[in-house]
Amino acid sequence: MVRVATFNLNNLFSRFNFQGEVSAIPGEGTGGITLTFDQNQFTARTFMGRLVRAKDSTETHEIARRIKEVMNADVLAVQEVEHVEVLKQFNREHLGNLYPHIALVEGNDSRLIDVGILSKFPIGTIISHQTAVHPDVPNRRIFSRDLLQVEIIDNNGNKLFTIYNTHLKSHFVSAEEDPVQGAIDANNRRKRQAETISRILSRMERPNSRFVLVGDMNDPPGSEFLAPMLTVDNHPLVNALESPSETRPAKAETPGQGPGPQSKAWTHRFNPSGQEFPRYELFDHIWVSPSLAGRFSNPTIDRRTKHAGDGSDHDPAWIDIDL
Repeated sequence: MVRVATFNLNNLFSRFNFQGEVSAIPGEGTGGITLTFDQNQFTARTFMGRLVRAKDSTETHEIARRIKEVMNADVLAVQEVEHVEVLKQFNREHLGNLYPHIALVEGNDSRLIDVGILSKFPIGTIISHQTAVHPDVPNRRIFSRDLLQVEIIDNNGNKLFTIYNTHLKSHFVSAEEDPVQGAIDANNRRKRQAETISRILSRMERPNSRFVLVGDMNDPPGSEFLAPMLTVDNHPLVNALESPSETRPAKAETPGQGPGPQSKAWTHRFNPSGQEFPRYELFDHIWVSPSLAGRFSNPTIDRRTKHAGDGSDHDPAWIDIDL
């Protein structure tokens, strides 16, 4: 059995937290401010006028605890990681080098959040699809971050399966945008990303290939904007998290805040603007190829103990695959 998991680590940044006075904040695209301390040079970056800070140590310890003590995945796909060095540092200092094999390629996000793979098994070919474009917008990279393709192999070099990890366009609309048009644009981009994923998988994989598509899709499996992604070369993918188990029941809502989740299939709780109650959605997906449809078991979501989340605003999910 091989346990495959996905977990949005929620801003695993390596930024130095410090106090000081800065006379002026540079605009976007300037690369931040360079400060010198005791002969060592550090770069402080800003995003939308705010200093980007390192992830809180308590939250970092908590996501590490969930990975080590609860999930214990063999192959772990992660999202919202600043770069490969901070992922290696996290693995070394917080996971005790649980994963000897790590893959991450810098993506397209202006906030510098990338997708990566941690694996107990050796890694073969690594392919980034960050430069992919959609025919409707041929002059712009379609992926907000990346579609990272990683071969998982055994100790003899034989391919076990391929994992694709991605993080699709969020629902966020900036204050400078029209809220209605901004939401339409975000949904359209997510749909084009889904179409591009289907096109890439159809090109890269054969009908009988073993592959898994995971990540933070920022929409539930039934979303019309994700529908194009769910068919690869005329073969439907299988939603491995359609009927998951939970490590514990969901935390009850405060009286007057709604009934809570209506099913176990959710990884993200949020409060949409203008709506009375929080929504529970399965944003973090695991899809398997038709050849793996009858070979996975134990779909599970590690349920948070706090509404805001335990170290992350997403709950991790995993399956076991019999290879």
